[in-house]
Amino acid sequence: MNTEQQKKIYQQYIKEVTPSHNIWMNMLKAFFVGGLICLIGQILMHWFLSMNMSKEEAGSWVSVCLIGASILLTSFHLFGSIAKFGGAGVLVPITGFANSVAAPAIEYKKEGQVFGIGVNIFTISGPVILYGIFSSWVLGILYYVLQMTGIMGGM
Repeated sequence: MNTEQQKKIYQQYIKEVTPSHNIWMNMLKAFFVGGLICLIGQILMHWFLSMNMSKEEAGSWVSVCLIGASILLTSFHLFGSIAKFGGAGVLVPITGFANSVAAPAIEYKKEGQVFGIGVNIFTISGPVILYGIFSSWVLGILYYVLQMTGIMGGM
């Protein structure tokens, strides 16, 4: 068998094992799941506001509840199934970030507090934090320079 035949066989194999995705159905699922998370957040917000909390305090409690629910779902190994169905609808909000911190902590807990959880807890979310802070620093410097040169006025 020559290399050209091997390439064709390999390409056929790749075509067979690569899952096909329906982008419209994936977007619909993400919209539904993300909307459901927002609905739950809005219900919680109204509930906390009904307890005479300020809007800021109620919003903080909504965030805490959504993060807590995400961590619980991760610990019971349910978040992955929800994320597989809902895609970006569940991964983009704060729930996805909570999962990215909780999942490595749960996975590596058997290796100990320091070398397990401590070393691996930010393996997924660490780059997001790093590049988020770095890009905000760069944009802050750019904003400052533009203000100092008079190109951009102050707010």
